[in-house]
Amino acid sequence: MIYVRKAEERGHANHGWLDSWHTFSFASYHDANFMGFSALRVINEDVIDGGQGFGTHPHKDMEILTYVLSGTVEHHDSMGNKEQIPAGEFQIMSAGTGVRHSEYNASESEPLHLYQIWIIPERTGIEPRYDQRRFPDVQGRQLVLSPDAREGSLKVYQDMTLSRWVLAAGEQDNVAIDAGRRIWIQVVKGDVTVNGNAVNTSDALAIWDESALTIEASSAAEVLLFDLPPV
Repeated sequence: MIYVRKAEERGHANHGWLDSWHTFSFASYHDANFMGFSALRVINEDVIDGGQGFGTHPHKDMEILTYVLSGTVEHHDSMGNKEQIPAGEFQIMSAGTGVRHSEYNASESEPLHLYQIWIIPERTGIEPRYDQRRFPDVQGRQLVLSPDAREGSLKVYQDMTLSRWVLAAGEQDNVAIDAGRRIWIQVVKGDVTVNGNAVNTSDALAIWDESALTIEASSAAEVLLFDLPPV
């Protein structure tokens, strides 16, 4: 089964300084049909004006992943981390027993474009931690998150993996799906077809009860593929 989540059908909130699209129910956007998918709870695509951002606020018992598409994030947290996350880098933070942080656009003039993704952890009460990484710019598949931090990936406290796929125009790739697993594909950029379903930049696909996927790119493309546990 494949369900296409079109970009324009997501929840939308424009606060002037923040233009945010919500894949799942978040803040004032509520849709009982989109409360999450397996361990995914939030996928927000945000564009933040220069010099603006989110003031200090708390999180608890959530794995929070930020992927910066353009611009740079200025991050401060109660663990003592004061970091910048430039375009192309991934940042993971386990909120666990509780953490406070702020996130701002490091530029006063250029917009910041990012994905913020919340993943429900396998257990509560994890000790808070922080990590970030730039992965090599390569074609093909690249492991970003895994429960054992294998192949240089960032660790996530959940039975899941996240891979970044970078495809050239006309390129095709295939992946087998283990029984019972759920797959979420988020199109970062480009035009791709997944098992015959055509999707474009910022679209997504929820996939279950499928044994294999064929992903074909009709333009230069990048997708995030989440391999998630059964519900």
